Amino acid sequence: MIQAKPTAGIILAAGASARFGQPKQLLRLKDKYLIEWVLDAALNSMLSRIVLVLGYSHQKILQALGKKSQHSKLYIKVNPQYKEGQSRSLRTGLSTVKDDFAAVIFLLGDQPMLNSATINTLLDQFWSSDQDICVPTYRGKRKTPTVFGRRFYRHLMDIKGDMGARQLIEANPDQVLSVEMDDPLCFFDIDTEQDFERLLCKIRNQKSKII
Repeated sequence: MIQAKPTAGIILAAGASARFGQPKQLLRLKDKYLIEWVLDAALNSMLSRIVLVLGYSHQKILQALGKKSQHSKLYIKVNPQYKEGQSRSLRTGLSTVKDDFAAVIFLLGDQPMLNSATINTLLDQFWSSDQDICVPTYRGKRKTPTVFGRRFYRHLMDIKGDMGARQLIEANPDQVLSVEMDDPLCFFDIDTEQDFERLLCKIRNQKSKII
């Protein structure tokens, strides 16, 4: 699997975890913090640069990451306007790399089961196609993370409010490459305590099937 061109990864992890009641980035899952799972997947992938966009409790998160925050591929960007919604973090991250990279992939900080193999598959499929958007799907349903080519940077920088790039994807179906995946767990995102408990249950069930 060979990446044709350098691509940057933007991890959106600035939110205040309002529905969770505490910074979910610092939840412990096995032997790592929740944010570390996504960060490690990105760092171990074919991505050339990683931008970690933080906001709420950013000092605590950086302290928790320790030396990992100094990784040579990683750039930390703090978004003080994180209350304006996810689009502000999206624009904050993109503005950091848009002049140097022909494509970016937006990763969510609350998808701990995302792995580097999934990221690499999306990158490989994207650079082998003529489309400028690449999304993973499971049983035909669109998931995240999403890859965008430079053609859409200007439109991404215009997004406002607490929303991502869903409308941009829906408005350009001819530019969307859908890549069907066979593991739904890697797309599981955590918004509430119930989500976290469900994830733990799924992990336990997965282990019992292997045994």
